[in-house]
Amino acid sequence: VQLQASGGGLVQTGGSLRLSCTASGGTLRYYAIGWFRQAPGKEREAVSCISSSDTDGSTFTADPVKGRFTISRDNAKNMVYLQMNSLKPEDTGVYYCAAGISVLRTRASEYDYWGQGTQVTVSS
Repeated sequence: VQLQASGGGLVQTGGSLRLSCTASGGTLRYYAIGWFRQAPGKEREAVSCISSSDTDGSTFTADPVKGRFTISRDNAKNMVYLQMNSLKPEDTGVYYCAAGISVLRTRASEYDYWGQGTQVTVSS
């Protein structure tokens, strides 16, 4: 499975972005999908994750983004999205989507496939 994340950019504090994750060579509905981010000098961290559509569809959202970020799927388009609202400068980083086996997973080491990342920069 080859993943590609897109939709990043430069936005002011309080703005919104929607990141998209698309795949070739695989159907995303059968994978758990995670959105991770990595800021300069920091470890990669889970932002939001969702289990596969053939499980319970459960989600995880990290505390720093809870209430602002929402993960969702569009199985017809083979896409997973991360809607990011009320963005803050501390949300700046490279955002990656990753795919793994079906159940909800929140650690980067549990994901098997990674996209190339998309830069999100939030200016103050």
